[in-house]
Amino acid sequence: MPAEGSAFAQLHQHLHQTRLLGSISSALYYDQNTVMPAAGAAWRGEQLALLAGQLHERQSNAAYTELVAAAEAELDAEASPEQRRNLQLLRLELERQRCLDPALVSALAKAQSRGNAIWQDARARNDFSAFAPALQELIALRRQQASQLAAAEPVPRSPWEILAQPFEPDISKTRLEELFTPLKAELPVLLEQVRATSTPQPAAIDLPEALQEQLCSELLDSWGYDPARCQRSRSAHPFSCTVGPQDYRITTRVVPGQPLSAFLATAHEWGHSLYEQGLPRTDDHYFPWPLGEATSMGVHESQSLFWECRVARSRAFAERWHPRFCSALGSDPWAGAFGFWRALNPLRPGLIRVEADELSYCLHIVLRFELELALMEQDMPVEDLPHQWNQRMGELLGIQPQTDSEGCLQDIHWAEGLMGYFPSYALGHLISAQISETFEIENGSIQALISAGDEIKLQAWLGKTVWPLGRSVNAEELVEKVSGCPLSAQPFLTYLAAKVDQRAG
Repeated sequence: MPAEGSAFAQLHQHLHQTRLLGSISSALYYDQNTVMPAAGAAWRGEQLALLAGQLHERQSNAAYTELVAAAEAELDAEASPEQRRNLQLLRLELERQRCLDPALVSALAKAQSRGNAIWQDARARNDFSAFAPALQELIALRRQQASQLAAAEPVPRSPWEILAQPFEPDISKTRLEELFTPLKAELPVLLEQVRATSTPQPAAIDLPEALQEQLCSELLDSWGYDPARCQRSRSAHPFSCTVGPQDYRITTRVVPGQPLSAFLATAHEWGHSLYEQGLPRTDDHYFPWPLGEATSMGVHESQSLFWECRVARSRAFAERWHPRFCSALGSDPWAGAFGFWRALNPLRPGLIRVEADELSYCLHIVLRFELELALMEQDMPVEDLPHQWNQRMGELLGIQPQTDSEGCLQDIHWAEGLMGYFPSYALGHLISAQISETFEIENGSIQALISAGDEIKLQAWLGKTVWPLGRSVNAEELVEKVSGCPLSAQPFLTYLAAKVDQRAG
């Protein structure tokens, strides 16, 4: 523990207060997306804008600047690597915050809240024209933000790359293109292989909403859900949210015509929450310091995808849970565990990203990545977005939406101006595959553990190998540290090819 009265001790207290303010913002966001009445949107926007301004002021004012500098001056030969890394991360974020105009921070917070409310209404009414002005405003504000932040970047970066840094530190467009090129080349081939060998789709299954909720609760209970620290609610878009060190929230949704969607979304969001619960927060170097934060959104996504895809969509998991589903339903509409596994892994192109199968999911991300670049850096008019979306989806996935609600209005991210976020979802697939491959090299078959109901051993390994790294590394450094190899698309493509072969029987 830093000596009482030292700059480190004062900085620790300052960061603790900042975390408290940030957690209030998180709680308001969770409320906004779960139980807040629609008429509360304008006032909520003002609340969030006020907090955003206060947070920015705390992270950029002269007193904080002096405090960070004083802590840096206290570093000596005996300073720990953790102290040095924390101050390095704080300095980088401080310089970024100091570049931002407080008026822009407030304007962004208001535009995000307004954009969220307008998007929900426009999506419900399938009216892109109603959302277009809000999106245009958010793009303009994000361009201003990137321009202001450019001076703080340690290396030259494009506007889109600057906005992507909070989600994926050190990422570049060039590196993403290196990783995405094999996906664009090989995923359509695998999709075509599935089309050529696919069997007729089974009849639609009616899984009552109450039963879906019950099964979701049973899944969470089997994976260590603690109601004293965790809460699950419903929202328009599933998400995970950490309100405090002992307060973890997730949301799910029941989708008409998608009877397994809520179950898989629960697995996905609980994976996010498990990672949050496993981050290093008990030592003085970690909470409320940067080292206790998630490595990146790509790593975050790798953990949710591990539990959704490697576990909940696995053959072994289907064989264990098939009897439970049948017992709850009173029948077996899947005609056996293999049919249930196929239902968990439809492997056919769909319009909706969050309902997408593992083969097409990354192509959804490539679509969004390319459109973000077009909007942010290539002067594509916002009005062209629906047409460009439909055309490029046809080229990548061979399907086109009939409505904008199924197309460019489906995601919440652009409604909140989150440019630079989407690639982390695809990186999560790649990271999850490479981490899974490493686990099996060291510990044997993941399927065998799932068959035995020993998922707790998977949690223990991740809790020892991945979760404690926090922000001591970036995503690619984490992958190399865990696996001994640079991040590659190949483990993911190998895994998918094996699943396609298995599905063919």
